Amino acid sequence: MDYRAGYIAITGRPNVGKSTLMNHLLNHKLSITSPKPQTTRRSIMGILSDQEAQIIFLDTPGIIEPKYHLHKAMIRQIQSSIVDADALLFMVDNTIFGANGKVDFDREIQSIKKYNTMHKPVILVINKIDLVVKRSLLPVIEALDAAYPFKSIVPISAKKKDGLKDLVSELKNVLPIHHPFYDHETLSEYPERFFVAELIREQIFYYYKEEIPYSTEVQIAEFLEREGRKDYISAVIYTERDSQKGILIGRQGKALKDIGTRARRAIENFLNRPVFLELHVKVSKDWRKSDSKLRQLGY
Repeated sequence: MDYRAGYIAITGRPNVGKSTLMNHLLNHKLSITSPKPQTTRRSIMGILSDQEAQIIFLDTPGIIEPKYHLHKAMIRQIQSSIVDADALLFMVDNTIFGANGKVDFDREIQSIKKYNTMHKPVILVINKIDLVVKRSLLPVIEALDAAYPFKSIVPISAKKKDGLKDLVSELKNVLPIHHPFYDHETLSEYPERFFVAELIREQIFYYYKEEIPYSTEVQIAEFLEREGRKDYISAVIYTERDSQKGILIGRQGKALKDIGTRARRAIENFLNRPVFLELHVKVSKDWRKSDSKLRQLGY
């Protein structure tokens, strides 16, 4: 049997379950998740390898209408991943069923046409099918199939891991014949400090409400592996205004301490070793609206 290997860009609107899907396909948490939309800001690589194929996933930010320079940078991440990919996994969820049983997927089809200008193969994934009546799926699949030349349409529940084996089989079929790009033990080529920063940001999304998570960014200032001692990690949380800095720190530093405790546990679970985590909060005024500040933050 010819071995297959290639890149699959996971695309779709915010909160349809793209990051949850990749994490469950890999059986390992690489992409951060939260109930809030637009949690993912950068494309994140995850590698699934077996005896038949190596699928290199690129989990992308949700497709949105940009309001800030940050959003434009996120859109560029999507576009770059699509260029690099051999095929696209475009995800929708149960919301396309709409009210009163009316199926609404015109917006999704327009998004695919807008971003897939290179006409790469597209596998459509309908997520959260555990929340819909099963008999309603077939007419929806038929309507979607008539609206765009998908390679296949796969209904799944990423949260319940339903339909994932069928999805992996379909993904393998669209990959080119190629030797593996990475060792089978490799889950991602991204450095540990990237994932550490993401895990800290994830806790901010869970802990704080409203605008705070969207106005913050995390950078790792120091990451020292110390033999015989806990790794030392120093991270800076940037926010846009002094008032937000005060909220992040909290009275007598309690909020920031709670974030640090939660983030440290998540980091230790990810790295599988103990760490000493130190958090600092700094103001970078209106960083989401500044191209130069975004470049400094790695966008």
